[in-house]
Amino acid sequence: MADGSEIDVRQDTDAALCERAADGCRASFEALLNRHYDRIYQTAWRFCGAAAMAEDVTQDVVVKIAKAIRGFRGEAAFTTWVYRITYTTAIDYLRVAQRTEAVAPSNLMTLVDTMPETLRPITPEEAAINADLWASVLGLSEKQRDAVLLVYAEDLSHARAAEVMGCSEKTVSWHLFEAKKRLKVKLEAQ
Repeated sequence: MADGSEIDVRQDTDAALCERAADGCRASFEALLNRHYDRIYQTAWRFCGAAAMAEDVTQDVVVKIAKAIRGFRGEAAFTTWVYRITYTTAIDYLRVAQRTEAVAPSNLMTLVDTMPETLRPITPEEAAINADLWASVLGLSEKQRDAVLLVYAEDLSHARAAEVMGCSEKTVSWHLFEAKKRLKVKLEAQ
C-alpha cells in the first residue's frame, strides 16, 4: 500500500494523507502537494513580491516538506505547519537578498500585471489602489508586514498567524494595530 494504488487520496483528510506520506506513500504525498501547492506559491509570492523568487521559495518549501513529513506530529493543522515552513523560507530568501522591501514602488504596476490570475485586480482603478496599498504594506517593519500579510492577505486568524510567526496572539494583534496606524498615516498623506 506504500505506493497508494489501493486508496482514494482525493477523499482523505490532510491528517490521513500526512500519516501515510510519513510512511512512504507517494500518492498521499503527491495529493498533499496538489492540494496545497497553489497556496504555498501565493503565500511565497505575497512575501517576496516577485514571481521568480516565489517559485524558488515554493520549490524549497516542497523539498523541506518532503524531508520533514516524517517528523510532522500533527500538533498543529497541516496547513499551519506548511504556512510556517513557507513563511520562514520566504523570510530567509528576503534576508539573503538583503531586501527590506519586496518590490520598489516604481515597479509595482509591473508587479500587478504579472500577478497570478486569482490575485489580479479587476479594474485599472483597483490596480492603482492595490499598488499604493502594497507599496505601503511592503514599507512596514518586517513583523508588521508579516502580520498584515498573514491575517489580511492569507485570511488567517490571529491565533494561526501567531503560530506561523512564532509569537503570541497578542503580539500579532499589536503588530496589526501598529501597522494600521502607520498605513492610515501613509495613505492619508498620499
